[in-house]
Amino acid sequence: MRTRSEITEIFSHLGKQLEAHREMGLEPPPLSDETLRYLEVAEPGIDYMPAKKSYPPDDPPDQGRQPNALKALRSSIGECRRCKLHENRTRLVFGEGSSQAQLVFVGEGPGQEEDRTGRPFVGEAGKLLTRIIENGMGLSRKDVYICNVVKCRPPRNRDPEKDEMETCIPFLEKQIDIIRPKVICSLGRVAAQCLIDSGFKISKERGAWQSYKEIPLMPTFHPAYLLRYPSAKQQVWDDIRKVMTRLGLEVNKNG
Repeated sequence: MRTRSEITEIFSHLGKQLEAHREMGLEPPPLSDETLRYLEVAEPGIDYMPAKKSYPPDDPPDQGRQPNALKALRSSIGECRRCKLHENRTRLVFGEGSSQAQLVFVGEGPGQEEDRTGRPFVGEAGKLLTRIIENGMGLSRKDVYICNVVKCRPPRNRDPEKDEMETCIPFLEKQIDIIRPKVICSLGRVAAQCLIDSGFKISKERGAWQSYKEIPLMPTFHPAYLLRYPSAKQQVWDDIRKVMTRLGLEVNKNG
């Protein structure tokens, strides 16, 4: 028979799960694998009671709840094993930046350096993105939000596979729902196809405004592409200037 302290620990864990999912607007909240395993061996007669109060799934959280909502979302992901990408990852890369960012950058997935540090866009391509944000746009990385379609590094930096993206996309969607940015900038083919249409052609259709859940979306090349083809930098800068104009930022016409 379980001791009182063990039963108290179970309900404490459940309470934290309920609170985390209320922060995200999820109802009913799923239990973690760890909790389910724990409950499988718990004494019978312990009833699971869902929270009486919840937030409507489609209602955006108020400004004061946004940081907590992102933290709750990250907590709900845990040490994710929902798809095969977890088998080779070092760290899960959730995303970083302002919870009230007007601009969200979305890439395809973490690379080697991101997998090592647990931070998005910190390798060579990330350094280029940082220069675009800080030198080109006159912002700081902490002013925007940066994330990826998938949260774990695909082996050998291959494209994420369909089942992997389908597993991770709900988390990306929730990140965007929580932040409610004025503009999204997708980086590269995979992110654009995820957020716009699976048939999107980045080389032909980048630079034209699209929409994701009524949020203006500007698709442009991935910074890693610019490292291979520096001649495309002007095209990306043209796209970024459109983003700046939409956000009301001062644009250097000679940039």
